[in-house]
Amino acid sequence: MFRKLVLFTTIAFIFLAFYILLYAQPERSTEEGTYSIFFMDQKVGYEEYSWQANEDGYILSVKGRMTKPVRMEIERLYIRLNKSFIPTRFEFKGSISGVSQEISSNLAGGRAENVIRVSGQEQQNVVKIKRDAFLLPNPVFSPYMVITKKFSCSMQAPLELSAYIIPQMEAPFTLEPDEETPCTLIMTLGPTQVELVTDETGILKAVNIPSQNLRITRDR
Repeated sequence: MFRKLVLFTTIAFIFLAFYILLYAQPERSTEEGTYSIFFMDQKVGYEEYSWQANEDGYILSVKGRMTKPVRMEIERLYIRLNKSFIPTRFEFKGSISGVSQEISSNLAGGRAENVIRVSGQEQQNVVKIKRDAFLLPNPVFSPYMVITKKFSCSMQAPLELSAYIIPQMEAPFTLEPDEETPCTLIMTLGPTQVELVTDETGILKAVNIPSQNLRITRDR
């Protein structure tokens, strides 16, 4: 009888451990894709991205290149966000117009502490920004997906928001749903209007910037 009880207890423990391993682990998911960049209807580059969700928030990683209208190489771009889509860390390594650049930023409480390295020269600064400002490094397009991940097709009325064109400046913008096209958000940043095409899950399908003759489409 004692041996049967020990055996039963051992089996129950194994099933309990299996349950904990299978169901009690933090939820993790990864989405990957590629964007093609078109300038004046000519393909001029691409961006590959990885979007990861974990127990702490989200991580966006990007690499790619573009030849027009600006020559750019993205060796690595990294944005870490909390569960409210507020950025906490930014890293960039690459080149713009042939000039190598590295940027690293820590963001907390409306402060961005930046370290910028350009052609071997280092500069540090601290910038005050809105706590919930979106990071939009120029001219990279994948980070627009943070906006579509947050709002997807659920937006009902225009919102006044803020973008930190890291590391140069912060600028206000308006975001509103397109009344004629479902799951399309219209972003007005100064004189520039940007169309963000999404789906119900927040996947960024396309970015259109007519005034700059730019069109970015998701390949897969």
